[in-house]
Amino acid sequence: MFQSRLKNAGFSRYLALTLIWTTYIPMENQKKSQSPPVSSTESLELDHINVWLFDLDNTLYPAHCNLFAQIDRRINEYVAQFLDLNLENARVQQKLYFKEHGTTLRGLMLEHNVDPHHYMDYVHDIDLAPVDPSPDLSAVLHQLPGRKLIFTNGSTKHAENVTGKLGIEHHFEAIFDIAASDFLPKPDTLPYQKLMLEHDFDAVETIFFDDMDRNLEPAAALGMTTVWVPGHADWSGDGEGDHVHHIAEDVTAFFQAAVAGLKTA
Repeated sequence: MFQSRLKNAGFSRYLALTLIWTTYIPMENQKKSQSPPVSSTESLELDHINVWLFDLDNTLYPAHCNLFAQIDRRINEYVAQFLDLNLENARVQQKLYFKEHGTTLRGLMLEHNVDPHHYMDYVHDIDLAPVDPSPDLSAVLHQLPGRKLIFTNGSTKHAENVTGKLGIEHHFEAIFDIAASDFLPKPDTLPYQKLMLEHDFDAVETIFFDDMDRNLEPAAALGMTTVWVPGHADWSGDGEGDHVHHIAEDVTAFFQAAVAGLKTA
């Protein structure tokens, strides 16, 4: 069994900064958009966008790479070893943590003081062979005007490994990972607010891409333009609701259309 003590004092900082974040985000930006989702790229109006914010897994690479199957298996193994359970019972507990706390890690931290860094290193020790370099994605990211950041519930190391394999790591000025959010995962609103505060940008100038539609809800409420990248898994959602402004089955094609629209604007 590989238990260790949690070393995380971040939550007290959230309490201290809550009032700052509340005043930092204009109240008018916290309204949900009433626009229906756009599945095509014909109605893109992105002249106001200066910040391109991306989830990582199943967003910047295709869901058919199925890296999560490996991660999920590693999570199951970790829970089994940490709680001294067989894999079947560990699976039940793992999914219960995910349902109740947003991530398995969050549940393990709150209920068992797991060391989050050890957990993240273990579950992201995977084979990236299914991910191919994407020169087309790299080329269009280069053409997108403005800042580009990654916002992930995973680790910085995992994001660096994946973007390195894709050949796109040099396009991003920052990776805001689960540690940067003090291990409070999306879709909690506080990590979104902390991200904007630390990297000094406004929601209204931001477009956010994620494969889980529930992670788009706080983004839309804060005033961001949102794009759902369907993951075709139960946890991805159905893309319905006012918080989903656009749908991108193929992010590279979406970016290409965005670039074309900006050039003709």
